[in-house]
Amino acid sequence: MRRRATILALVASLLGASAHAQQEFKLDDRDQWREQDAPAPGSPAAVIRMAKLALAKGEPKRAKALMDAWLERFPADPLRAEALLARGDARNALGEEYEALFDFEEVARRHPSSAAFVPALEREYDIAMRYAGGLKRKFWGTFRVVNTDDDTQEILIRIQERLPGSALAEKAGMSLADFYYDRRDMELAADAYDLFVQNYPRSSLADKARLRLIAAYCSGYKGPEFDARGLAEASVKLRELQATEPLLAKQIGAEAILLRVYESEADKRLTTANWYWNTNDPISAEREIRALVKKYPRSVATLQALRVIDDVLAKLPESVRKTAPDYAGIRRELLRNSPVAQTTLPPEAPRVDEKLISEVAPAEAPAPAPAPAPKP
Repeated sequence: MRRRATILALVASLLGASAHAQQEFKLDDRDQWREQDAPAPGSPAAVIRMAKLALAKGEPKRAKALMDAWLERFPADPLRAEALLARGDARNALGEEYEALFDFEEVARRHPSSAAFVPALEREYDIAMRYAGGLKRKFWGTFRVVNTDDDTQEILIRIQERLPGSALAEKAGMSLADFYYDRRDMELAADAYDLFVQNYPRSSLADKARLRLIAAYCSGYKGPEFDARGLAEASVKLRELQATEPLLAKQIGAEAILLRVYESEADKRLTTANWYWNTNDPISAEREIRALVKKYPRSVATLQALRVIDDVLAKLPESVRKTAPDYAGIRRELLRNSPVAQTTLPPEAPRVDEKLISEVAPAEAPAPAPAPAPKP
């Protein structure tokens, strides 16, 4: 029983130590515990082992000092990658994470086939997440005031390049997209989420990426006076979602969102017609209204344009009026058969399930209200 208790105590102590300092022991012929595969005292491997033990005991300063001396003494040793990883861990523990990145980067660049390669990238990812969370870099080793946005992006991009298709690269891809999204850089966020869906279509985070991609496109639309390409992209992605994930599309209210996108696109066209009218170009204004009526016949913007189309037609040459559609008939048909055109837009776009942490139409960039109809 005493021997069993001793063994259990030893196992518990080993499990409590850091993974860097794991050791294997075995009873010898004299019934004594002996460490297995222990490096020769004073050898490069033994010094690295001492540094790892120091880290496990919470002594990062000692570990760093050991590795500083080791790297200076054995610059070309085959265990250099392990020594760099140990020194990087020591620097990280001392709050010198930026300096630690240099050690991890050397491992990643010069020792990609070593056992330290993946752990070094994992350490870099952890630092990038701390930076993404708001941690600043130290200025000349003193106060943390240096912005780390560029460092975060660079680290997360490099991880994806160095371990394509891996679980770590998948995490880095989503983290980079979230980084852009949280900072309201919707153009880059859309690109990152789109790339994630392409690279990891079966990921458990693929649905989140699809929803945030739509949200990024919608949020990128700043109003009818600006570029509306984001709305077109959002429509495409929403319809793809309806085809591939109908339950998810219904859950987020895809039809209601598509209606808002439809009305916003129509409003964009009406705003263009207004601009031409205000610049005394009735021919171009009528051309825009004609396109509006054809492409968005059920929109509020179309109804507004039809209310004043007679004033526009009165300014046109006879040759142009002859080619114009029957606007009066279109308006009567619209009022009779399209109740949607007689209503205003929904006051607020629906939000995505909080579990997916995605908002399809953020409050910061709502779909615009209808622009004023052209006036003579």
